[in-house]
Amino acid sequence: MRFVRPWNPERWVPTFAAIWGAEALSLFGTQLVQFALVWWITKSTGSATMLAVATLVALFPQIVVAPLAGALVDRWDRRWVMIFANAGIALSTIALALLFLFNTVQLWQIYLAMFVRATGSAFRWPAMQASTAMMVPQKHLARVAGLNNSLFGLASIISPSFGALLIELGLPMYTLLTVDIAAASIAILPLLLVRIPVPQRRALNATQTSVLRDFLDGLRFVLRWRTMFALLAAAAVIMFFSYPANSLIPLLVTKHFGGGAIQFGGLQSAFGFGVAAGGALLGIWGGFKKRMTTALASLFLQGVGFAAVGLVPTNGFAWAVAAMGLVGLMNPVCTGSLFAIVQSTVPHEMQGRIMSLLISLSSVAAPLGLAAAGPLADRYGIGIWFLIAGIVMIAVAILSALAPAVRNVESRGAPAGMRRFTSGPSEPPGPSA
Repeated sequence: MRFVRPWNPERWVPTFAAIWGAEALSLFGTQLVQFALVWWITKSTGSATMLAVATLVALFPQIVVAPLAGALVDRWDRRWVMIFANAGIALSTIALALLFLFNTVQLWQIYLAMFVRATGSAFRWPAMQASTAMMVPQKHLARVAGLNNSLFGLASIISPSFGALLIELGLPMYTLLTVDIAAASIAILPLLLVRIPVPQRRALNATQTSVLRDFLDGLRFVLRWRTMFALLAAAAVIMFFSYPANSLIPLLVTKHFGGGAIQFGGLQSAFGFGVAAGGALLGIWGGFKKRMTTALASLFLQGVGFAAVGLVPTNGFAWAVAAMGLVGLMNPVCTGSLFAIVQSTVPHEMQGRIMSLLISLSSVAAPLGLAAAGPLADRYGIGIWFLIAGIVMIAVAILSALAPAVRNVESRGAPAGMRRFTSGPSEPPGPSA
């Protein structure tokens, strides 16, 4: 198509900013609609079981679909992956809006729409992350990752609040859903105008291997690169402990502090503002010269924050707010640095698969952690899980800092011979300025 401009590395900033900004708007729309659908299920059923099913429906594609999605992302043109993912999300929302408009919506249709939307995200997020490594110079990857985390923090604050306001103003669901339709449509526009750089492997050799072979290549790549496997395993362990801790915050407020909705909102806001500030901090600062130093130091401080929440007495709610603010502040600094490490050390043609494996491992760890946290918290109190989560994070940070292979992963890169798993020639260099 003649109106599609080729990628220009010399003008990567405005072009990437347009793509990133459109995806950011789409994220806000997605978060807003997710809040609205969860609220509709809550008001319509009043059932915790139905809400739990909704959570599982949203997690299922991340566990099952994401690994194969990563293999497909590495085979296909990532620009079109993002276009079709956004289009699929928009179409599912249009169908749902029509059902609400004609008052024929049923619960199973809500679940189906949630599944389609989560599946679209399972393709869209790895495609965007893998493409970022080829659009952004390596020295700016940590800053971009910080901005991404700041964006997620802002979305977690603004989207639910805006959604609640629209609901309180009496907007019908079908009108509210149009916000996401518009946002997804806008996200597609810049992708139609600019070609995103693609790895040589996919451009030259995409049809010579199967999707299953690609997936297995990605899995073998991680298993044989022990340092990368250790990083992904550590991320899963952290998710195992941190996800349940965040889910237990309502019970921490009511059972430990004897508070209500205001206190719950205070803790949530402290975490959300911390995430937004931490993402902005990493975006401006960029972290230490060695990204792993930044990641491990922030993981250590995040563990201190979690442990502090677990140790705060019942009359120390203000300290819990401060500790959750520290957790939120350090979270994007840690995850943003780790994503930048993956983006700078993993070959471009493997990044979709590696990012998807990271999503899958984290998604599997989250419900397993919830299953373990519930009985333990019921028996020993809510604070015990926060304390354990903090101790584990501190231990992971210290042990990783003591391991030379992990500490120096950026300078060492992938071991010699690892490229045989990429099934093709090495990728072209990314932008250098």
